[in-house]
Amino acid sequence: MDKNKVQLGLFPTPMHYLPNMSKELGTNVWIKRDDLCGVALGGNKVRKLEYLLADAKEQGYDLVMTTGQAQSNHAMLTAACAQRLGLDCILVLKERGITARKGNQILNYLMGAEVRFVDTDSYDEIYDEMDKIAAEMGRKVYKIPCGGSNALGSLGYVDCMKEIAESGQKFEHIVCTCGSGGTAAGTILGAKLYMPETHVMCSMVDSDPFDVIVPKLMQEASALIDPDMEIPVPDLVDMCGPGYSIPSEDGNEAIALMMKLEGIVLDTCYTGKAFAGLIKRARAGEYKPDDNVLFIHSGGAGGLFAQDWEKL
Repeated sequence: MDKNKVQLGLFPTPMHYLPNMSKELGTNVWIKRDDLCGVALGGNKVRKLEYLLADAKEQGYDLVMTTGQAQSNHAMLTAACAQRLGLDCILVLKERGITARKGNQILNYLMGAEVRFVDTDSYDEIYDEMDKIAAEMGRKVYKIPCGGSNALGSLGYVDCMKEIAESGQKFEHIVCTCGSGGTAAGTILGAKLYMPETHVMCSMVDSDPFDVIVPKLMQEASALIDPDMEIPVPDLVDMCGPGYSIPSEDGNEAIALMMKLEGIVLDTCYTGKAFAGLIKRARAGEYKPDDNVLFIHSGGAGGLFAQDWEKL
């Protein structure tokens, strides 16, 4: 790939075997710790932001805006990374979820990020609001889509798959979450390039039409890598849980089991639900005892601490 990027994370991130979880599930479970990438509480968005913020700087922008719901890990990490690079950042968030100074909103407050809430369910209205804010400031704005999920951002997870392949460890299965599509698209494309024998399964945590979104992102991202690349059909698991950012019973049980057995923190929005799916498939015998199954830990721990666990 000839696209430039800036260095924001500490890569390669750790990847290790989970002995207690493997014994519990009857297969070899591994984890890729993108929650330990060195920015705030970590997460998958940092790989995407290395490309997106490099593009912003190359084009001469000094103001970045992005969006998400109130506890968006992506938004928090965008602010942290942008400010490290000397870029101004405004978070224009949906007034949905926990808006109080809890979880990721604590981190936004501590870094002095400007946060504006908009009472809408429409991202089109959010992006229009970004334009209005920029016009009022008399500045141009580099708009990063929700989750950093566009063709350029997806390249971050092509890089991740190359990183895994270069470790020399072979995997029969990789499991990742799908909340805006970019991580899924990059993971599937990267596996196709660097680990063609590995099966990638993406657990959806939102009800958006990812059967359309993910292939489109894969097509657009592949054009930046190799226009002649054959695009695989994504394996997308039906939505896990009751809705985006809404905790699920299975997800909470997976969070507790991972903490009890391995001391690793998952989150209620993404990784808890996706790992719950891995547990379900393992207990249904879908993974062989000698399979190596890699779970991509995409971060999100900040949102865990916004929840009122007495009510969950």
